[in-house]
Amino acid sequence: MIPGIAHRSATDRASALALFEALQHCAQERGLALRAPPPEPTSCCGRGCNGCVWEGFLQATETWRQDALEQLA
Repeated sequence: MIPGIAHRSATDRASALALFEALQHCAQERGLALRAPPPEPTSCCGRGCNGCVWEGFLQATETWRQDALEQLA
């Protein structure tokens, strides 16, 4: 069974990490290997820039989530 968290997009670092963990655990239980999740940004300046690296990370996280759900379906 796919965990409920997998049906929501990540909105911050904590929810992204929880999403990665939940879906990777689900895949492991099924004997499947998912591609590696996107790496966390390391260059954020913390000023809320338009096009912040965290926005890109969350977009990549959403793509990863959708791909993982397709593989687990």
